[in-house]
Amino acid sequence: MNTHQNARLTFQGRVLLIRRIREHGLRPVEAAQAMGISARTAYKWLARYRTEGESGLFDRSCRPTQCPHQLCAAKRREIIALRRQRLIYRQIHASTHVPVSTISRVLRAAGLNRLSALEPTPPANRYEHDAPGDMLHLDIKKLNRFAQPGHRVTGDRRTKSRGAGWDYVHIAIDDHSRVAHATIWPDETGCSAVRALIVTLRYYRRLDVSFRTVLTDNGACYQSRLFARACRLLGLRHRRTRPYRPRTNGKAERLIQTALHEWAYAHVYEDAAQRAAYLPYWLHDYNWHRPHASLNHKTPISRLGLAVNNVVGLHI
Repeated sequence: MNTHQNARLTFQGRVLLIRRIREHGLRPVEAAQAMGISARTAYKWLARYRTEGESGLFDRSCRPTQCPHQLCAAKRREIIALRRQRLIYRQIHASTHVPVSTISRVLRAAGLNRLSALEPTPPANRYEHDAPGDMLHLDIKKLNRFAQPGHRVTGDRRTKSRGAGWDYVHIAIDDHSRVAHATIWPDETGCSAVRALIVTLRYYRRLDVSFRTVLTDNGACYQSRLFARACRLLGLRHRRTRPYRPRTNGKAERLIQTALHEWAYAHVYEDAAQRAAYLPYWLHDYNWHRPHASLNHKTPISRLGLAVNNVVGLHI
């Protein structure tokens, strides 16, 4: 236990006090004056030493051994049980007549001070396919198009890019290798989704990767007949995530966040066209040079097992 902030003597100082009294023959008053403490304190430590030995010279908790007004265990269990029924503090107070501040302390100690604690997030079901091409994750991120830097850069809120529209970034990532690809299209219709898919598959074929399955969310473009027909013609099995389960497509979601932090919002661009022009360079760095934590800090391209000659030809 830590020494009290106002204590004049540490444990070693108390031992020295007792030695001066018992071994050097000083009276408690004289030893107290030499140590800069009161005679009452010296007598207190001497009495503790006589009854408990040196162990009695250590600091003790100031917490009382008994508290008549302490909330009983039955009331604590009742408060926790009511909380598990999703009752708020005021409702628990009305039922138990326990002060709200006490209810707050009980629930905080039980880890139930927030209602979200009653429904903890289930552990992530991490998975990875065995080989490149087993599954391709697809998703779309909508970014605001702009004709000039915004107020976060210039500090001037009077200038706005009115009617500039949106850029739709169609992203793709291989489940096994994490090799990523992305293209920007003017919308998120089924037609644009099919075109983005075709461009993406061509990119991966240059890397000797052919896909059998694509995984998407339940967006309108991915539920369109045009996209379903394209998957059939391309020999792809189309799987969709369960509603309200974005973590099923977690690799695509993670890629979007990485792209936002390292590409879309990482630099000051003059306009959206300049931002779009930088996307291929960022993707090249992501695939060929950037270490990936889930791959033991190796690059995604290293998982494809490309031949040396092919690597030289593909690496621009």
